Amino acid sequence: MKKLRIALIGCGRISACYANAFPKLSDIAEFVCAIDTDIEKARAFAAPFGAAYGTGFEDLQEKGIDVVHLCLPHYLHAPMAVRALQAGMHVLTEKPVAITLQDADLMKAAEAASGKKLGVIFQTRYEKGVQQLRQMIGEGRFGRILSARSYLTWSRPYSYYEGSDWKGTWDKEGGGVLIDQAIHSIDRIRYMLDSDVEWIDGSVHNHYHDKIFVEDTAEAAIQFKNGCIYSLYACNSYAADAPIYLEFQGEKGRCGLKQDTGFYETDGVYQEILPTADADGNIPAYWGSGHLSQIRDFYLSIINDEPVRVDVTEGRKTLEIVKGIYLSSLQGKRIYLPFEDRMYIGVDKAAPGCPDAC
Repeated sequence: MKKLRIALIGCGRISACYANAFPKLSDIAEFVCAIDTDIEKARAFAAPFGAAYGTGFEDLQEKGIDVVHLCLPHYLHAPMAVRALQAGMHVLTEKPVAITLQDADLMKAAEAASGKKLGVIFQTRYEKGVQQLRQMIGEGRFGRILSARSYLTWSRPYSYYEGSDWKGTWDKEGGGVLIDQAIHSIDRIRYMLDSDVEWIDGSVHNHYHDKIFVEDTAEAAIQFKNGCIYSLYACNSYAADAPIYLEFQGEKGRCGLKQDTGFYETDGVYQEILPTADADGNIPAYWGSGHLSQIRDFYLSIINDEPVRVDVTEGRKTLEIVKGIYLSSLQGKRIYLPFEDRMYIGVDKAAPGCPDAC
């Protein structure tokens, strides 16, 4: 079998997950080229693989690339994905799929026109606890799910944003704690419930980070079409990266996750689902160990010409919840889906970096 030829664009912090995964996928894929605007970052990533490196998309030409991974600032996901698809490459991008729903739609159209595949990284879906509990919920083990909740309290000090020209901005990151950190909690809740959203009522605030202009705190009530009401809280002003907590309460019991450890309780009996770690010491624990599983799954969808499990449609549905919370906060009212997206959503229209379109 011919191995897939792989390239990575963006050799920043998250690229550590790919440096860990690629050697474990050498049976089906060969890493060929690393791209970053910082040539030293590209060189450092490529060196262990003996791969080529460069600073722009043009450096991928004539290298026979089958799959390109995008680890880029959020606002570049859509234009770079479209460019790669048009060049005949399959694309797997980090979350979010894009920063607007319109851009996600453009990506889907480009995928259809190219005949190639486009996937979105939501690696926490691939955790053992998520998969097992989703199946149990679908089988009705907990009865009808009445409510769900998620809590994320992490630390993102000013040093996290310092030196970045896109972190903490509306027009390039697309928001703050919601679109960057809590999006994984939102995605898991939606995925495990296997239901679409009816309405969103939420608010976002910047309580602590006086040197950025996006939210550091968010809360929302989200009504799913299956009747479940989801309560969300997220902030990145805590003193540490506390374990994420997700829980579902059903008519016959409850289940959830504390970080990557699943748990469920029925008839007064409490049990846990321990994760199977695959990450190494260079990867923060809160990223989980699902990158390897999702990347392999994406490669196999190409090799076997099967549908991509986390495709652009799935990525758009989760982005729609994020954008719905922003819009609800901006307008001060409940938002029913579908809704018209806006290019930039901000709380303070006078804030630097928030255009008049807010």
